[in-house]
Amino acid sequence: MFVFSNIALQFIHILGAEIMKYFAVLGILCFMLSTLIGCQNADSGFKDVETGVDVVIEGGGKFPEEVAGRWKVEGKSGWEITCTPDGSISSAVIPLGRVKLEPGKTTTIPMVMDRKSVFYPGQWIVNYDPQDSSLMVTITLEYFRAELGEAILEGKSVDVLDGLITVSDDSKSWQVVWMSFPDYTAHTAKYPDFRMTEGDSPATTKTLKFVKVE
Repeated sequence: MFVFSNIALQFIHILGAEIMKYFAVLGILCFMLSTLIGCQNADSGFKDVETGVDVVIEGGGKFPEEVAGRWKVEGKSGWEITCTPDGSISSAVIPLGRVKLEPGKTTTIPMVMDRKSVFYPGQWIVNYDPQDSSLMVTITLEYFRAELGEAILEGKSVDVLDGLITVSDDSKSWQVVWMSFPDYTAHTAKYPDFRMTEGDSPATTKTLKFVKVE
């Protein structure tokens, strides 16, 4: 815990000395968040936000049962999505802190130095088209507040994962384009309102490959 606290203090010192570029700062914060978190607790939903999962099947068909299960990205992005047989999502692990979220539930994470982080999911959307086996998932984080030592990171985000899904004896994969629309603000002693994202353009656009692991 002493080492983790030092990481948080180093972050505060760095920000206090110089405003860093967006990706450098965000990288440090995401590393800190994934390192500092403890056990997660799922509480009641964020009362001011209507949450859940909307499932849209183009043409009114059924969601393929073979897609149900846990899908994980190859590599270090941290993404994991668990689909149910009816096309809904029971949980998702997001890149920010590798936090596991459940739709409609507030997730509270104890941090070091008697701090905590709280995540409020927004409305999630699953859109499947049987014609070309395309699957688009939208994960909305309505609000989060991560207390990192004496610093605070808060904000919201929308992540869109869109691509073709293949489930056969030879391959179980989902090749997607990931577009992330974050809106983050960091608060430190020297910079109480450091806006880390600007504009409506996605800060992250990457190609990812999910594989079915369960």
